Amino acid sequence: MKQKKEILIDGIDKKILRALMKDARTPILEIARNVGISGAAIHQRLRKLEKNNLLAGSKFLINPEALGYTTIAFVGVYFNNAADSALIIKFLKRIPEVLECHFTTGNWSVLIKTHCKNNTHLMQILNTIQDIKGVDRTETFISLSEQIQRQIKI
Repeated sequence: MKQKKEILIDGIDKKILRALMKDARTPILEIARNVGISGAAIHQRLRKLEKNNLLAGSKFLINPEALGYTTIAFVGVYFNNAADSALIIKFLKRIPEVLECHFTTGNWSVLIKTHCKNNTHLMQILNTIQDIKGVDRTETFISLSEQIQRQIKI
């Protein structure tokens, strides 16, 4: 398998990225003033970083608790047969409460992250997952409190 080339970024790129990681709504001209280069140069650098796939877009983060989603659970899903994985993943994608899905090493076939309104809602989601053809069983861990949430350091 071909390994992807590592992207090299300089000090100016790092300053730009740190500013945008802190607040993606920071005006380009404000970043330009703080970095000491023109707004056009900032745009040019951002286009280069996007082209090299360092930037994966920008988005607003929704606070799930504000919408009533107070239960976070990690669910290890065991498949009956690894050959069914594509179909099972297709069905997992249809469950809006499933926010992440990762193939893992170890016992599970995949590990998923869910946000649910409460434990009753979580139980409904688990039943939905367990009803997917090819799912053998699940193992659930409820998050009591998220202590660290961050991006990779630049």
